[in-house]
Amino acid sequence: MTTTGSGSTYDPPADPAHGTARAAAPAPAAARGHGPPRTDRRVALVTGASSGIGAATARRFAAGGWHLLLSGRDRRRLEETASGTSAVLLPADLAAPDGARMLAQAALRKTGRIDVLVAGAGIGWAGPFLTMPHTDIDRVLFLDLNATLHLVREVLPAMVEAGGGRVVLVGSVAGSVGVREEAVYSAAKAGLAAFAEALRQELRGTGVGVTLVVPGPVETGFFARRGTPYHRSHPRPTSPGRVAAAVWDAVSRSRDDAYIPPWLGLPSRVRALAPGLYRKLLNRFG
Repeated sequence: MTTTGSGSTYDPPADPAHGTARAAAPAPAAARGHGPPRTDRRVALVTGASSGIGAATARRFAAGGWHLLLSGRDRRRLEETASGTSAVLLPADLAAPDGARMLAQAALRKTGRIDVLVAGAGIGWAGPFLTMPHTDIDRVLFLDLNATLHLVREVLPAMVEAGGGRVVLVGSVAGSVGVREEAVYSAAKAGLAAFAEALRQELRGTGVGVTLVVPGPVETGFFARRGTPYHRSHPRPTSPGRVAAAVWDAVSRSRDDAYIPPWLGLPSRVRALAPGLYRKLLNRFG
């Protein structure tokens, strides 16, 4: 999970005209011999790979024979994730100015291509919205939503130009139902879900797909880092490995959505069909 702070270890940007799609997609230069040789293995860039869902997902893709580019803020923990693999470590602070652009450029310089982006970096905050500091509102929205959108914007042109790829966005059930005392986190994840749907429509015919992964609570250090432990009796937390398996399956099958566990897709359907009943249930169970 990426948090604020310094930690980027990138070379200076190679092309100052990074605002255009061409500048963000150096794959053709690699093909002409002006960049890194293109690997024969499929390449996955995984953010938030220092721990939790990101680390488990990285290990699952490594077991599947993929070449990995792993990003997170903690180099030592990235090294633990990468142990026994040929993964390339790209420590990054996505909260920093130009952090997303620098990460995308570094990743594309390393391999010349990105077949799958698993955007798993994020943070949480729990407590009444009335007591939430303004700085924490900005921090959650930026890391969980803005930084992800900027990273996708930087990686996507190369995928479109290559005619294939998949963007995997790690959402949350909080974005589907709205969770009390997690209002801003819920808003960020809801925004991510809407972004996935809109982007999916824009990319029709390009060969690039978008997968939204929607886990319930997961047994990671997420709750400790946000400052409030998970205390609900239902749904019970699932393992990072189970989420990683769902990500792998969704990519393998080119699926648009993956709920973990699958029944978590039910609340959003109830909300669409019977909003009054949905709110009564939400008021009771939270």
